[in-house]
Amino acid sequence: MVTQELARALTELSRELNRQIGLLVTRRGEAAFVIVGSHHQILIPSLEGFRSSSRRFKGLRLIHTHLAGEGLTTDDLTDLALLRLDLVCALEAGEDGLPGLAHLAHLVPENPEGLFWTILPPKRPGELDLDFAAFIAALEGEFTRRQKARPVEAADRAILVRVETDPFFASEASLAELRELCLSSGVEVFDTLIQRRAALDPRFLIGKGKLSDLVIRALQMDANLLVFDHELTAAQIRSLADFTEMKVIDRTQVILDIFAKRAHSREGKIQVELAQLQYRLPRLTRQDAGLSRLAGGIGGTGPGETKLEVDRRRIRTRIHHLEKELQGIEKARGLRRRRRDKRGLPIISIVGYTNAGKSTLLNALTQSAVFTEDRLFATLDPKSARLRFPRDTEAVITDTVGFIRDLPRELVAAFRATLDELQEADILLHVIDAGNPACEAQIAAVEKILADLDLTEKPTLRVFNKADRLEDKAALANLAARFSAVALSALDPATLPPLMERLEKLIHLTVAGDTEPEP
Repeated sequence: MVTQELARALTELSRELNRQIGLLVTRRGEAAFVIVGSHHQILIPSLEGFRSSSRRFKGLRLIHTHLAGEGLTTDDLTDLALLRLDLVCALEAGEDGLPGLAHLAHLVPENPEGLFWTILPPKRPGELDLDFAAFIAALEGEFTRRQKARPVEAADRAILVRVETDPFFASEASLAELRELCLSSGVEVFDTLIQRRAALDPRFLIGKGKLSDLVIRALQMDANLLVFDHELTAAQIRSLADFTEMKVIDRTQVILDIFAKRAHSREGKIQVELAQLQYRLPRLTRQDAGLSRLAGGIGGTGPGETKLEVDRRRIRTRIHHLEKELQGIEKARGLRRRRRDKRGLPIISIVGYTNAGKSTLLNALTQSAVFTEDRLFATLDPKSARLRFPRDTEAVITDTVGFIRDLPRELVAAFRATLDELQEADILLHVIDAGNPACEAQIAAVEKILADLDLTEKPTLRVFNKADRLEDKAALANLAARFSAVALSALDPATLPPLMERLEKLIHLTVAGDTEPEP
């Protein structure tokens, strides 16, 4: 770790200068940095030139002096963790300049006790018999074996983070939903973290100490992604990424990624790309100073545009182009709508929280074959089918994109044309997942979005789907009665007749203007 001669040279110089002195040593035994600090601390320089991986150590060990006879400090352990150092050693510098005890610590793999590091018993430098090369190889090997014991195929391995300031907010349910979003996006979730604070940290959201623990946890588990259950600013993403040396994304980015993977129609792809660009534009930054050089050259009329300005201008141009394409698609949709109106068929639009079973219900009612999957946002492109009732009444029933709590503003703006289809509906069929413990919060989230779209005046019939997942039928009946809803399972045709009866009656009351349905 450190020879007696080197330890003595460090402590003598440290006493002579009355400052801490530190060395960052490579695994070949070369001094990469010599650091002269103050009497109380040293400041480690940027280590950009050295390996940066969430899976491996930095390949450097820190040896530095302490002048007050203290052991390892919180700063020492924080540097060990955040910089992913091989090992840290604090040498006591005696009043006579001779080395005292050497205090050592190193990181440890994931363990049931939740330990992040091990502090070894202090010894004098001459008593250190640690074969450092063999030790660090064995330690990294143990990290790798623990990580491989967790079978993972996904490239993105995430820890989910939420910082909660509201003591009454259901943080666990919110993170459970974020986990489902990540799974839908192909991200493997390794762990979750909730920190309760009086106020969000403006730079990191989370407390710096907790963030340090999170970095070590990620190294232990081989996680390479932090997903925050918040909407982060560009400055926050940059600060978090710089501090952790990990990829950092927020909830909105996860949702946008799902939409990008699930959009199949031309219109859907345009809408998703538009939402992504609108999200990206205010967050566009350049950390590389080389990309900020002036693009103008000799003979130019001015200094020219920076690379960042060029990128922003290109994004704005692309957004304008996509918006014009959507306007053309909206005109075509208007023509189809007018033709449909001439046929005089009432329109029923299915709305609801994502993964409530809307597409499954459409298939059950119309014998269609719309794609369904037990994942969030399985359906993005609207689907329509003709619905025939037992008394020969007919209607057009349309499946729409699912809603979600705090639906990103960019998605609402991009899908405005699709959501405007709901304005033409005569009846809204609000499908609710009865088996979800947070179903009432989901009802409130959907109704908030409907209010934002000025659709609260539309005749609406609530449907509690997935009734087969509830064992307490009395509680389900009470819930349905409280919301004037129909309880059913879209997978069980025997439960559909009460819905058909309620729908047909509502059509006659709202569309035909009758007080009673036709006999």
